[in-house]
Amino acid sequence: MIDRATGSQRSRVVVVGAGWAGLGATYHLAQQGYEVTLLEAGAYPGGLVAGWKTPGGRSIEAGIHGFWYPYRNIFSLVNQLGLQPFTPWTRSSQYSPAGLEVESPIFQQEPWLPTPLGTFLYTRFYRLPLADRLSALPLLYAVIDFDNSDAAWRQYDPMTARELFKQFGVSMRLYKEAFEPMLLVGLFAPGEQCSAAAALGMLYYFILAHQPNFDVVWCRGTVGEQIFRPWVERIEQAGGRVLTQRRVTDLQLETVAGKPQATRVICGEEAFEADAVIFGVGVSGMQKIVGQSCLRQFPEFCQLLNLNAVDVLATRLWFDRPVPVPLPSNACFGFDATTGWTFFDLNALHDEWQPEPGSVIEADFYHANQLLPLSDEQIIAKVQRDLTRCIPDFGAAQVIDASVVRLSRAVTHFSPGSYASMLPAQTPIANVWMSGDWIINRHGSWSQEKAYVTGLEAANQVIHQLGIGHPATILPVEPDEPHIQLARSINRSVRGLFEGSWLHHGWQ
Repeated sequence: MIDRATGSQRSRVVVVGAGWAGLGATYHLAQQGYEVTLLEAGAYPGGLVAGWKTPGGRSIEAGIHGFWYPYRNIFSLVNQLGLQPFTPWTRSSQYSPAGLEVESPIFQQEPWLPTPLGTFLYTRFYRLPLADRLSALPLLYAVIDFDNSDAAWRQYDPMTARELFKQFGVSMRLYKEAFEPMLLVGLFAPGEQCSAAAALGMLYYFILAHQPNFDVVWCRGTVGEQIFRPWVERIEQAGGRVLTQRRVTDLQLETVAGKPQATRVICGEEAFEADAVIFGVGVSGMQKIVGQSCLRQFPEFCQLLNLNAVDVLATRLWFDRPVPVPLPSNACFGFDATTGWTFFDLNALHDEWQPEPGSVIEADFYHANQLLPLSDEQIIAKVQRDLTRCIPDFGAAQVIDASVVRLSRAVTHFSPGSYASMLPAQTPIANVWMSGDWIINRHGSWSQEKAYVTGLEAANQVIHQLGIGHPATILPVEPDEPHIQLARSINRSVRGLFEGSWLHHGWQ
């Protein structure tokens, strides 16, 4: 395309995948004057967080997504867009089949204590004895030792999270009632199937780095309606194109100065010219592209086939009467051996359902392999049974409508040893970059925030290579607190001397 102001050819960028990463890269590059085409395989922009309507016109989405206190870049974006999509900060609770187990405050409203004291002192445990909670103290060494560096990932990634907690003397009860539930809803798999490195990174970012990090807000409707649709409008106003139902099947490569470069992105019978390409798709989508395209000639891309993904089940139930739910967001453990789940009071969170005469509940299940083959009727019955074990009044209510969304291999599985198969932003192809919540970077963020950050990082790589425009500003994670900085500095100095000295504790 010719730039009317200069008469010159505008640089063409093709972005693949319209989630947080792809939309972030597309928006910034469009603002910098690039001719950007965003290709999304699905019917709606947004990837896993896109919302849509049932045939009856009710809003649903592929699971509820929270926005945690350290999501500095996403909150900055929302402010730039002039949106007000979020609820106030919310409290949360945790249930087991025995009933209410834990309630969390809004941590930023409590007197500020050095990490991790506030997390332990202000969280209200109803059944977990103090002695079990104190058994987590030796684990602080691993939290300090894991600094998100490449060396730290390679040291801890081959170990399972379960083995890590065992070796550092965490009691079995604390593991089963606190840490494994966090892993099931944070990394979407039980501890014996999670990388210890990923567990340490996730727990530190969301919970331990600073007292308010566990504080969370939610969208007042679906993320697709509240954020992505107005964001796509701004992208189109800036000159970007967002094309849905375009599944990438191949790339056309040429050798330039001895290095492979992408010149076209192929979607079946369509071809899109490209001076640069950014991938922002999940693990499963990227594996499909590699398996059928020229990318399979590169060992680095073939390594991605070693990675795995986790099944998710998202359900939404409409009841014939209101059922009081003490707190709007709730995590649950102990109902199924290898599955965690959450439920949300949408009457309290979503504007659309506040006037609804009966309760509207979202219940999402992670590592839900054994649930996906069930019929909708079986799933709805299970959800109501589980809800009733948490809040007995659900047993007397009738389900008058429901939505069941099965998401096979939907979210990244950070399994032990997976780090060696992941890609950094730079690929073997000189003008192709990766982004997403599963790629290797050093920013330190996780989940939606990491996806968005890596999209901006990929856009900045394009700007650096093509020499046009200004790089995006990326806010770093908040620095470690001074005592953590000091502890890490000392640890780096003496790590060799004490290596392994903590690893003698264990369960029988």
